[in-house]
Amino acid sequence: MAIGPGSRWYVVQTQINAEAKAAAGLVRQGFSIYLPRYQRRRSHARKVEIVPRPLFPRYLFVAIDIAAQRWRAIQSTTGVSHLVCVGDRPAMVESGVIDALKAREDEAGFIKLVRAPAFLPGDKVRIVEGAFVDSLALVEDASDHHRVAVLLNLLGRKVRVLVGADLIAAA
Repeated sequence: MAIGPGSRWYVVQTQINAEAKAAAGLVRQGFSIYLPRYQRRRSHARKVEIVPRPLFPRYLFVAIDIAAQRWRAIQSTTGVSHLVCVGDRPAMVESGVIDALKAREDEAGFIKLVRAPAFLPGDKVRIVEGAFVDSLALVEDASDHHRVAVLLNLLGRKVRVLVGADLIAAA
């Protein structure tokens, strides 16, 4: 999204879970906004789904031409908690930050997160959700970013189980 020649990017803090509401209100007032989002895997009631989530919960970016736009109206926009300021002036985002974020977007407009394996083979982990909740295990293979092979001690034997990477924590 292109912004005007006198416009710069600033940060808006939104109310809890009101990023979309704040974005819509700012767009209605004629501001250009950028709300970077990513796709998160969510498990609930034995159902796994991919849901869009804000990359920076409670924050979005707004392009403002301080000299030409009535930027103080942002403070009273529905869903906005406040415009992040230094003293009485909005705090400007460094040039290149927004472009760097946009460069990481996929074709659908979501930020692609690159995750290094959080666990190495031999690490002790605790399963935090699912059928084996609170079980201790050893990481066998962590090459996949979404699933980790762990060894569980069940009935005196080591059993290899694949679990979601988000379902384990360091023990």
